[in-house]
Amino acid sequence: MESTARATCAELVGVGAEPIEVELDLSPGLHSFAIVGLPDKAVSQARERVNAALKNSGFKPMSQDHHRITVNLAPADVPKSGSQYDLAIAICYLLASKQMRRIDLSGKVMLGELALDGRVRPVRGAINSAESVYGRGFTELYLPDENSAEASAIAGLEVIPISSLREIVEVLETKRERRLPNIYATPEESFAEVDFSEIKGQPEAKRAAIIAAAGGHNLLLVGPPGVGKSMLASAIAGILPPLNADEKIEVTKIYSAAGLNTGGGLISTRPVRSPHQTASAIAIVGGGADPRPGEISLAHRGVLFLDEFPEFPKNVLESLRQPLETGSVRVSRAKGTLLFPARFSLVAAMNPCPCGYFGEEDPPCKCSPHEIIKYQKKISGPMLDRIDLQVRVRRVPPGELQKSEEKGESQRIRKHIEEARRIQRLRFQRAGLHLHTNSQMSSKHTEELAALSPTARTFLSKIEQKLHSPRSYYRLIKTARTIADLAGQEQISDLHIAEAFGYRLRDLD
Repeated sequence: MESTARATCAELVGVGAEPIEVELDLSPGLHSFAIVGLPDKAVSQARERVNAALKNSGFKPMSQDHHRITVNLAPADVPKSGSQYDLAIAICYLLASKQMRRIDLSGKVMLGELALDGRVRPVRGAINSAESVYGRGFTELYLPDENSAEASAIAGLEVIPISSLREIVEVLETKRERRLPNIYATPEESFAEVDFSEIKGQPEAKRAAIIAAAGGHNLLLVGPPGVGKSMLASAIAGILPPLNADEKIEVTKIYSAAGLNTGGGLISTRPVRSPHQTASAIAIVGGGADPRPGEISLAHRGVLFLDEFPEFPKNVLESLRQPLETGSVRVSRAKGTLLFPARFSLVAAMNPCPCGYFGEEDPPCKCSPHEIIKYQKKISGPMLDRIDLQVRVRRVPPGELQKSEEKGESQRIRKHIEEARRIQRLRFQRAGLHLHTNSQMSSKHTEELAALSPTARTFLSKIEQKLHSPRSYYRLIKTARTIADLAGQEQISDLHIAEAFGYRLRDLD
């Protein structure tokens, strides 16, 4: 009499997943239960959850079975974590103990945590697992109701939502009709609470924010307290274009892997993350004993806003340098190396000195030259070199605060930015490149796609010596390319180069 059963589950690995075979064997002997295959505490505790779920669903529980029960999670050398194995273990036990008829489970994947009453609870990484198993030839995915919307975004994979252990048994035995996933309409794009019309004055800072949003560039706002730096950064969320279909899946995979996709469906708005300056390097970059995405990955395809920029620990700021260049972060731990996507735009705000009033007449700055230099040196040269737009935010002139602007400015700006990004996408498609914004271009791509006019090349040669590095040189051209796209011009003119150069004042000697 066959007393073994096999099912397939999935193990979340970074923002990807690996199929895991769940094997269960019943052997004569004193009752015992063991899970092998490098399970963590959550996996090992499946025994208690599965046993109670079986009993409360009307099945004979494992505790009343006079057999040695062995569960193997293969491959055995891959660490297993999480509670998503409960459903597969329960089905394997029901098959091996003959409490349900023998069913061919090949091509089927099961994910879900069991509640003690037999309900199936949601798990993190559903869309990640769905994409992974479909790419490996699996055709059916059984998972909790709450996870069905995001998993259904993977075209070609049949997603079967399950609410309880009893339901999946009846569905597998074809005693009841399969329910369709709970697919609902994507919610309308949300706009930022702060509209650009609410920001008084600051034309240069507003212009820089528009350029940053259009080309995915990094932005640094420097100015005294209360002039609107944080407010301007908040308003940027309202001018970002909507995510396209591929970007929605990318962002949802990250949030699902982190256990933050509480909405259930695809994330449709660009993320804006604003961690506090007391956040650790692991919280910002990602990692931990069970590596999860950090703030820079949660800001993927969106904005990472760092207020009080110099107050972040130096190791945290320096850890941003590599992701800002590559658009990803490699987290190495004893268990292995994981790659998390981190293609974000950095928006940082800082005071010019510890008291905040350096360069102001009223009130005057009270800091010593040594204190000012020490404060500004907290931001290293290599970090500043990666920030395309560096703007001094001034105090609003008298009378500007009384002016009222027409509402809806952010929506008008957003349409302008969407057109600029459309121009960029067409340029990249013609060149056969899978890029999204000008900031992603390499130095080679910049030379090929910049389309500098003769006057722009002449002007660029005059200011080249004032740029501190080749990185500054190419970032200047990419910023100018975005300015030209906003103007709807095919070629970069000397005026575009001059404006881009004006935003890199910290590169001057």
